[in-house]
Amino acid sequence: MNDPLAAADELNRAARDWRSEPARSTQLEALALAVTANLPVLLWGEPGIGKSAGMERLADGLGVPLETVIASVHEPSDFAGLPVIGDDPAATGVPMAPPDWAVRLATAGRGLVFFDELSSAPPAVQAALLRVVLERRVGSLSLPEPVRVVAAANPPSSAADGWHLSPPLANRFVHLNWTHDPRTVARGLAGTWPELRVPMVDPAKTTGAVARARGAISGFLTARPGLVHSLPSDAEARGGPWPSPRSWEMALRLLAAGYATGVARDAVAAAVVGAVGDGAGLELLNYLEELDLPDPDRVLADPDAFALPDRGDRQLAFLTAVVAAIQAEPTRRRWEAGWAVLAKAVDAGVPDVAARAAGDLAKMRDTDWPVPSGIDGFVDLLRLSGALAG
Repeated sequence: MNDPLAAADELNRAARDWRSEPARSTQLEALALAVTANLPVLLWGEPGIGKSAGMERLADGLGVPLETVIASVHEPSDFAGLPVIGDDPAATGVPMAPPDWAVRLATAGRGLVFFDELSSAPPAVQAALLRVVLERRVGSLSLPEPVRVVAAANPPSSAADGWHLSPPLANRFVHLNWTHDPRTVARGLAGTWPELRVPMVDPAKTTGAVARARGAISGFLTARPGLVHSLPSDAEARGGPWPSPRSWEMALRLLAAGYATGVARDAVAAAVVGAVGDGAGLELLNYLEELDLPDPDRVLADPDAFALPDRGDRQLAFLTAVVAAIQAEPTRRRWEAGWAVLAKAVDAGVPDVAARAAGDLAKMRDTDWPVPSGIDGFVDLLRLSGALAG
């Protein structure tokens, strides 16, 4: 006798089949950028918007296993671990046993864990998730670094028994608004969805990308110190992105990943705003538009061929980037080129702008390296600070 459901199952499989095509999607690119930077991502969207389907496509694009965990139906102990009593607890302690999904990811060595319905999880569960999101620890088990963390939440107004996210948990995520384009949905239901491309880091750009990002963030926060930490006053805003030293570090990593991968600016902008919030994020983006830092590695390769920027904030950001690039690859040639760059600040009559960079550069000196001529304008300052001792 034929199985009466076999034909129906075959029909359902055919209806679920789809292919992909190259197409731009800012939200997909921002998600892929944050995943590349290994930062936890939180997708905000109404029910049925396609967040779970996006995770399946992301896992397929990464070629990694996907573990979906519905946060709202778990207890705190499911993330903190359950105590397992051994023969001699006084000698061995009491290990906290992890759940099966964490063991599968640790065994695979890589993967994607998707915490769904996060805004429906009560505060006690959110507190237990803090360590999982930040440290990648589940009970006594450490998740491997190649395991990426993504979560999804419905706005409290549309979530079942919704809660605002606690500020400590919210500040650990890059927040992305997950919306739908009716034309994309229509084409997808016809069998073709946009292709999710995971950006590839160019190893040759890594040093310069990190240095540029350090210079940009450091220069911006020097000019706008009030934005280093700004906790919103109302509960709903505290459950979203807002600026803190932690989220500025996330913005730095996103910028560096963007520089090293060549991801489109609007996707980088969406991810950065998702880390530090609308106000601080838009100010940073405007600052970056005007900043236009040159590649510090190119400058160090030929320090005589560049001109120092005119504005003080751009000078500080650029010199910070140069020092960061040297610190990432400290050779005598690059160190001496750095002093040639700083000497231009002295010649331009702004040695105070370069003073901090000069102190950092002096501390990198190998005892076998001779003192270069470009250091002359900083000798008195460095001796007073002790950076030239010996």
